[in-house]
Amino acid sequence: MATEVGKPPSLPSYPQMIFEAMSALQQKDGANKTAISKYIESRYGDLPAGHSNLLSAHLTRMKDTGEVVFFKNNYLIPDPTAPPRRGRGRPPKPKDPLAPGAVVPSEPKSRGRPKKDPNAESAPKKPKPVAPSAQPAVSKTGRPRGRPRKVQPQSAGGGAEES
Repeated sequence: MATEVGKPPSLPSYPQMIFEAMSALQQKDGANKTAISKYIESRYGDLPAGHSNLLSAHLTRMKDTGEVVFFKNNYLIPDPTAPPRRGRGRPPKPKDPLAPGAVVPSEPKSRGRPKKDPNAESAPKKPKPVAPSAQPAVSKTGRPRGRPRKVQPQSAGGGAEES
């Protein structure tokens, strides 16, 4: 049988040490990572060099598998009878039960504008009326589009003609 390198044979596994620390600390709101680490260091003393990294990795793995619950920066041993704790924010809407005989749609309803049918014939394009290039385009009101042209002053001589 081969022994692992860098790990003293007298130490229990990290999950066992974590559970022991959490139950010994007996904090109502759970124990944070530093409290667990200090307890393990005081109890076992001779720990591997990467103890903090190993502890973090094991706590993360245990959190992901559901062995411990992470809530408000503390780790808790989950109570099997307690309802699951929700995160922050608005709770999700309850799903309506389907009526008897209702058919479940296989695809969810798509959102937004429907896609163009590639097999459909395109509508014939209307020919645009050709406007002479000298005149500006005239709208339905009969006036040209845009801002009106600036009116030039008649003459600078005063306006009255003398003969």
